[in-house]
Amino acid sequence: MKQKIVIKVSMHCDKCRTKALKIAAAADGVISVGLHGPEKDKLMIVGDGIDAACLTESLRKKLSHASLEMVEEVKDKSVEEKKGAGKKDGEKKGPQLPTTTIVCCPQPQLEYFAVVTEPNPGPCTML
Repeated sequence: MKQKIVIKVSMHCDKCRTKALKIAAAADGVISVGLHGPEKDKLMIVGDGIDAACLTESLRKKLSHASLEMVEEVKDKSVEEKKGAGKKDGEKKGPQLPTTTIVCCPQPQLEYFAVVTEPNPGPCTML
């Protein structure tokens, strides 16, 4: 499912804009990223299977303020034409099930340490 996401980000300078574009472009499933709005303060991201909440959270962590404004599904013209041609031939397809679930933030791995003491310490000990 291709989707278009608009996120409003507080960007004061060109360095902040570049940083925001890099963060958005590095996300999984992103096809294109662009700046929109009269003040160039909105990111328009088009992609397939993007987690909008996770992307907004990562922008908020790096740039201090980001708010999700819009998420909508984008329909390709070529896909619609293919569906129309398939229906004209009399072919019917069953419902499609979602393929995968994307996990945004993986759980941290825990490390365990054990303190080992000697039952009989040697003759040289410091007190």
